[in-house]
Amino acid sequence: MSSPAKKRKRDDPGTSSQRTRSIASFFQGQASRQAEKTPEAPSEQTLSDEALARKLQAEWNQEDAASAAQTDGTSSTGPIATPLETGDNDREPTKVQRKGILSLQSSTGTEDTVSLAVPFDQNPTTFDIAKYVGELKGHWVAEGGDASYALLTRAFVLANATTSRIRIVDTLVNFLRVLIEGDPSSVLPAVWLATNSISPPYDESELGLGGSSISKALKKVYGLNSQGLKSLYDKHGDAGDVAFEAKKRQSFTLIKPKPLRIKGVYQSLKKIAMSKGSGSQEAKQRIVEKLLQDARGAEESRYIVRTLVQNLRIGAVKTTLLIALARAFLYSKPEGAEFSVHPQRDMARLKKEELAGIYSNAEEIVKASYARHPNYGDLVPCLLEVGVTEELLVRCGLQLHIPLRPMLGSITRDLSDMLTKLQGRDFSCEYKYDGQRAQVHCDVEGKVSVFSRHLENMTEKYPDVVSLVPEIRGEGVSSFILEGEVVAVDQETGELQTFQILTNRAKKNVDIGAIRVSVCLFAFDLMYLNGLPLLDRSLRERRELLRSLFVEIPNRFTWVKSLDATSADSEVVLDFFKSATDAKCEGIMVKVLDNVSRSDLEPNGTPAVDTTDTPEQPPRTGEKSESKNAKGSRRKALLSTYEPDKRLESWLKVKKDYSTSSETLDLIPVAGWHGQGRKAKWWSPILLAARNPETGSLEAVTKCMSGFTDKFYQANKDKYAEGTPNVISRPSYVEYYGEPDVWFEPQEVWEMAFADITLSPTYTAAIGLVSDERGLSLRFPRFLKVREDKSIDEATTSDYLAYLWRKQSERTKLDGDRPAETQLGWQEELSVEVG
Repeated sequence: MSSPAKKRKRDDPGTSSQRTRSIASFFQGQASRQAEKTPEAPSEQTLSDEALARKLQAEWNQEDAASAAQTDGTSSTGPIATPLETGDNDREPTKVQRKGILSLQSSTGTEDTVSLAVPFDQNPTTFDIAKYVGELKGHWVAEGGDASYALLTRAFVLANATTSRIRIVDTLVNFLRVLIEGDPSSVLPAVWLATNSISPPYDESELGLGGSSISKALKKVYGLNSQGLKSLYDKHGDAGDVAFEAKKRQSFTLIKPKPLRIKGVYQSLKKIAMSKGSGSQEAKQRIVEKLLQDARGAEESRYIVRTLVQNLRIGAVKTTLLIALARAFLYSKPEGAEFSVHPQRDMARLKKEELAGIYSNAEEIVKASYARHPNYGDLVPCLLEVGVTEELLVRCGLQLHIPLRPMLGSITRDLSDMLTKLQGRDFSCEYKYDGQRAQVHCDVEGKVSVFSRHLENMTEKYPDVVSLVPEIRGEGVSSFILEGEVVAVDQETGELQTFQILTNRAKKNVDIGAIRVSVCLFAFDLMYLNGLPLLDRSLRERRELLRSLFVEIPNRFTWVKSLDATSADSEVVLDFFKSATDAKCEGIMVKVLDNVSRSDLEPNGTPAVDTTDTPEQPPRTGEKSESKNAKGSRRKALLSTYEPDKRLESWLKVKKDYSTSSETLDLIPVAGWHGQGRKAKWWSPILLAARNPETGSLEAVTKCMSGFTDKFYQANKDKYAEGTPNVISRPSYVEYYGEPDVWFEPQEVWEMAFADITLSPTYTAAIGLVSDERGLSLRFPRFLKVREDKSIDEATTSDYLAYLWRKQSERTKLDGDRPAETQLGWQEELSVEVG
């Protein structure tokens, strides 16, 4: 996405020798190596288009002069003037029919001026799409028929030019509308390109491009040498910006390039991903060079390269694009489609609240469909056919062997906070095992798929889990999707082992007979059974079906250990929490069992509130938490349905933390300083950052030098050694005012504990969310562990950090208002030590 979207590394022995390196690594030390070489005359293969053209033109001029002298003896007219000699470089040179005369094209006039003039950033209610679609279609027909890549580039440029999320969404909405009405076949490729992907996450298609391929292409196509390339990268810190500057400096091109098409660029990426085996790197190299050669204008070059390095930086994330898709299909439909849309004139007349309501309903449908079926390759064609209707959820809904996005739990500070949130409700406490979340699919033919919480296909990694399915499936079960936690266990004793031991298993090509780390699958939910989705059933009902229809196998397949309780059972819950931590678990998960709480029932047992309301969620940025219904008399009922891709307070995490008065955060190490004294040979302190989900940038939040062992310090120094691909020039996507000694390639997530959150003039995290001038920082940060189960796209976000700061402020105010003796009791309650 807009920040470097690194996929977690796989220990695939078959590919370890061909590990790709980041583009920054190829700029390190190239200047010094170049200086050591003896200067050689550049070959024709290394010359830029312009330099090669000038060389050939000079040779042909000499040949013409020699030929004329032999034929006529003398020349009365002199040599024919060429564009290079007249200096008229701003217009296309006159075509000369004589053999041997090279026609050069000025690169300054190749941009697609029609596409570059479309004002996508207007409000969709006022954007006059009819004014542009006709002209664009005629323009496309004249040059091939399909929507040009220049149009997508125009949308990228406008999105990148603003930090306003509203403006970014409007830009994408209007862009998609033009494609929907002008070239529907280009909508899907455009969506893939705008999401920095070429396939869904469970399809392991990867470009597999290293920095070498891109740097070679930049040098060959734009006539750069190693020193020039390194100089540009050191100045700009972004491969796309390097391509932009290099393209601007290119004065001529041998021929006018054919315009890139949205579909063509996407197909080129697919070809790169599919290139395997002998000669694949050369084939990929040729495709990259062709894309750069055909780029018409510096902006196209910028975004081609950003796409290749998977770092668009346009401030649009998954949620933004889903919102844009929903709104675009409210206004526009393809020619011949039968679904209805809202007339633009009517939408413009609506009040702001009414318009927001229409938008919200459409967005919920599209988001729900994608959460159940996360594949744009299925979602977009359904939208083009039926629009944003309830039918979308049927056509593009839950499907076997396509993982749904998992439901997530909210974090609580401690047990007392959890009991307060769930007061009056029946809930289940479950061990939170230290393993890997797994989603297991099985169809009627017995085919089994296993997916991670990130939707990665882990079927090859866990053949022992796959082999369990025929044994655990009861007689009445034909197909199912269940969810559980895969945990390393001692098969003889049943003792749980840590996640670090689980990571020692290979991830691909695992031979079931060679497995040394045994696992047990602890099941906790059932989302699909015998062809029927169960997402709308209560947890109590789903759990009953799971436990009655599946068969336990000791130390291989069983249920999560659980306890049903209410908020009145505080002592029992505390004992259960202690037993979980004693068993080497991270803590407990607490889940609402039924859709209606006890306090929401009338004496006759009927609901007192509308239980179809949207479940409570942690408030978003700028929103206030609502705990009452429309009458202001009762709390809303927390639903116990399974809500894919939502983080709700009907699931709560209670973990054993470094400090009972604080959360833990998942932060990204981005830079370091040379240590002092005993730590002089290591990086200490280390700068950590949170992720801004709106812009894709990484915002500095704290420095840490606590919690590290000497062994970890040394390993970290070896990993981020200067001169390696893991050390880069200052990246433009990291927001920090200071100057560290070294910048790290963002690639891992660290779990950090802290005392509290403070306002800071130094750090940029969440700036503008709680203060216009100050960001947020951490007091007494302490390193806990590397989160090997998380990618940087799952690091703590700045808006969540702002949410925690508000909660902390509310608690501080509450403690200040409480009598002294009450405060003491509250603090004693919070300071309960576990184990």
